[in-house]
Amino acid sequence: MSSFASQLLRFFFKLALGVVTAVFALSLLAAGLIALAASLLKWGVTGRKPAFAIAFGRFRQFSRQSAWHDPSDTSRQPANDVVDVEVREVRDDKRLP
Repeated sequence: MSSFASQLLRFFFKLALGVVTAVFALSLLAAGLIALAASLLKWGVTGRKPAFAIAFGRFRQFSRQSAWHDPSDTSRQPANDVVDVEVREVRDDKRLP
């Protein structure tokens, strides 16, 4: 009878562990979705891109310029101009005496 009780106890322990794991995974998913929705809402209100959009955009930009690309990929055009830096406006804010 003790082996039946230990098997029953082991089953309920595994079941409880599975339920706790599922609740934890679902709560992480819900928190991620809430954070994504809040970030997109903030993007809509302020007009500034969220950090994840900027990061993935830069990753996509640099992966296109990467030296490790598929040579059989003929869909991309070879780059004729090499640009090392991003362009930014330099303002001359000298104050008059």
